[in-house]
Amino acid sequence: MTPATATPMRTRTGPIPTPTHEPRVEIAGRLGPRYDEILTPEAIAFLTELHHRFGARRHDRLADRLRRRFEIGNGHDPQFRDDTRHIREDADWRVAGAGPGLHDRRVEITGPTDPKMTINALNSGAKVWLADQEDATSPTWRNVIEGQLSLRDAIRGELSFTSPEGKRYEVTATETPTIVMRPRGWHLPEQHVSFTDRTGRTMAASGSLVDFGLYFFHNAKQLIANGRGPYFYIAKLESSEEAKLWDDVFTFSEQYIGIAHGTIRATVLIETLPAAFEMEEILFELRDHCAGLNAGRWDYIFSIIKNYRGRGARFVLPDRSEVTMTVPFMRSYTELLVKTCHSRGAFAIGGMSAFIPNRRDPEVTERAFEKVAADKKREAGDGFDGTWVAHPDLIPVARAEFDAVLGDRPNQLDRQRPEVEVQAADLIDVHIGRPVTAAGVHGNVSVAIRYIEAWLRGLGAVAIDNLMEDAATAEISRSQVWQWIHQDQATEDGTRITREYIEDLIARVLGEVERREGDRFDDAAEVFRDVALGQEFPAFLTLPAYSRFLTETD
Repeated sequence: MTPATATPMRTRTGPIPTPTHEPRVEIAGRLGPRYDEILTPEAIAFLTELHHRFGARRHDRLADRLRRRFEIGNGHDPQFRDDTRHIREDADWRVAGAGPGLHDRRVEITGPTDPKMTINALNSGAKVWLADQEDATSPTWRNVIEGQLSLRDAIRGELSFTSPEGKRYEVTATETPTIVMRPRGWHLPEQHVSFTDRTGRTMAASGSLVDFGLYFFHNAKQLIANGRGPYFYIAKLESSEEAKLWDDVFTFSEQYIGIAHGTIRATVLIETLPAAFEMEEILFELRDHCAGLNAGRWDYIFSIIKNYRGRGARFVLPDRSEVTMTVPFMRSYTELLVKTCHSRGAFAIGGMSAFIPNRRDPEVTERAFEKVAADKKREAGDGFDGTWVAHPDLIPVARAEFDAVLGDRPNQLDRQRPEVEVQAADLIDVHIGRPVTAAGVHGNVSVAIRYIEAWLRGLGAVAIDNLMEDAATAEISRSQVWQWIHQDQATEDGTRITREYIEDLIARVLGEVERREGDRFDDAAEVFRDVALGQEFPAFLTLPAYSRFLTETD
């Protein structure tokens, strides 16, 4: 590729060309067995093009996020945009909709992409597998590249796995779920890959572009040959401008490998507060590549706390367990999502209940089934076309609720929900009227530290106290603690929630957990202190934790 020529600077001695460099991507991470099958020269050339063309725009969009968060924090509540009103008022446009293998999405299973979990997902009986390189994956270099190897092998029917105990896992299902891969969000770097731009500046690569680029380059044509396609879940979007950036990435990528425009299909997670005010605009910008939206409930709650953390006691949420999908502001968000999707021919996919069964405890399993069934019954009744589960045993439970509503229909796009009217104020009315309890505070500290400890060991989805925890639920836990402290909150028994109080709980949690040689609990407690007790509020706990620990230990 020939770099663009810069305009020369003129001095008294004549024109002096501005130095230019050939853009390049370099691999700094350790190369393990078969990594060369993923990190091929051709794939690296594609990553270079993605970063050269879109890296600067990514940084602009991240700067937009900071400005928007500053504005909300200083009293400017988000609104439906006046400058895009014409998009919302134009009733004629529609999104591309489902690609092959995506017309029936009634149950989707989520999970990381290690070989065992990949095989379990493909054997699960779900309609779709969300192959997660984001919140359910700890972004160690090994997980990033070996997850790509798992997907490559699975798509070609070549994946098998033998556990250290000698148990062999193979894909045995005659019909496997359609794979929808989720790359990391725009905010996350990949520090084991560097990009040098044409000015000679070197920086960490984008986790989004690395995850997307490697998967797409190696698998798009094979997926098409398999009768499916290159499909993606897009996480953490905050604006239609960010959606436009993804759409341009998709269009360029299709051209690069020579497949038809619109072959890619994306489902966008509406899991940030700003995005909830731009659902139609996000669909519009991605319309040639868009299949639908997903209600990412846990990150959405985290986003509300993050944006309103300094706006006073009326924006303080109670115990995490009290913030259910039936509280008014969460109902408004999901009702608006279904209405928006169906008016534009897009699928509305529900979120994940955190309750999971325990095959060794029938009572826990029965409770999980009851909770999940109620959650999925609500979603199906509200008009969602499908939903997420985190455990194979929950697939029949969720499927039964959607079957009861859908019958033989693959979806309910025809259900338009004209009766739904959601105002901007409805999305930010977070009053629930429940207290913060001592048990809730302890639970947040305990869950966050135990999750972070597992994350530092390379595990991204972790069962804790019979709930499935991932990065999003850990974010809720630590951000609530930060907000409770900074808003001078007290528990229902009158105990002030201070740094000292939380430090006592950290010590208590470290005394409660089972310590083993090589565990990361001390590091996890350090991370938790940084992101929950500091004066500043890191936008994502994964950013400092990744930079400090995962790049050093790989």
